[in-house]
Amino acid sequence: MNNTSQTIRVGLFFLLGLALAWITFESLNGGRLFKKQGYTLVAGFANLKGLKTGDEIRMAGVKVGAIEQTRLADHRVEALLAIEPNVKIPADAVASIEQSSLLGSNYLGITFGTPGGALLKDQDEIKTKVTADMSEVISQLGNLGAKLDQVVGEIGKSLGGGEGGGLFQRLDKLVTENGPKLTTTISNLQDVTAKIKNGEGTFGKLVNDTKLHDDLLASVGEIKQAAADARTFMGDAKGIVTDVKAGKGTLGLLLYDEPTASSLKVSLNNLKEVSAKLNSGQGTLGKLISDDSLYLSVQSTMKKADRMIDGLGDQGPITAVGVAAQSLF
Repeated sequence: MNNTSQTIRVGLFFLLGLALAWITFESLNGGRLFKKQGYTLVAGFANLKGLKTGDEIRMAGVKVGAIEQTRLADHRVEALLAIEPNVKIPADAVASIEQSSLLGSNYLGITFGTPGGALLKDQDEIKTKVTADMSEVISQLGNLGAKLDQVVGEIGKSLGGGEGGGLFQRLDKLVTENGPKLTTTISNLQDVTAKIKNGEGTFGKLVNDTKLHDDLLASVGEIKQAAADARTFMGDAKGIVTDVKAGKGTLGLLLYDEPTASSLKVSLNNLKEVSAKLNSGQGTLGKLISDDSLYLSVQSTMKKADRMIDGLGDQGPITAVGVAAQSLF
């Protein structure tokens, strides 16, 4: 009976040992003992920052695999990622080393990537990015604290004293030495403000005189009206220029209408030719302008007409006809 009881106890301890060994193996290998193997990806880093075999791989906080192995490769370190077979990771997904808490262990986080894109296959390399290490952050905080201590020390020296005294001592000395000047300046400012309040001076009138204020507003209104008129004039001028460019109106026809411009050129040429002929004495009008003999003939005729009119006063009609004929011929 004792032998049977002892055999049972030994068997229980053996089974308990197997259970503990299985639990340990599951913990170290990410629980992949009796599961179907998935596929492996490679992630390269400059520093694994404490990431080790068996650490979890998560997507949005959900476990999708475990670190299978870490190794050195040239000038970097690589982590082999054992991904579960039912998890599909896009080719543009990014892996980074994350911390679960300030005192917790590290894990590898993977982003979702672009849905519907190409997927990573077995032995492909996944993109990685560098994240801040807590030790580096603490080191930087330590450096910042040292710099703050230095700044506080400098401020303390400035306030506390030195060869020239502290900041407060310098301010007290400055106020003591310039006290009369400050008093005079304050008194002058009081006088100036009093004059402004009483409406004295240009600035006082500007502040207190309502009529001047109204005149200023009226001037501003006139300036605005002048600006509006100027805008209207500019708009009209633009419209005129547009019409001229479009060939509208007399000026537009002269500038941009080719037939009208050609006719004007022909008319100017004809006028030039006529003036040239007149100047050279050609034609009837040219002779009237340039020929002196015609002028003398007309003058002689006018004299004969004068003599005829003088003779008409003393003779009768019949005699007048003869006198006229004789005078003219």
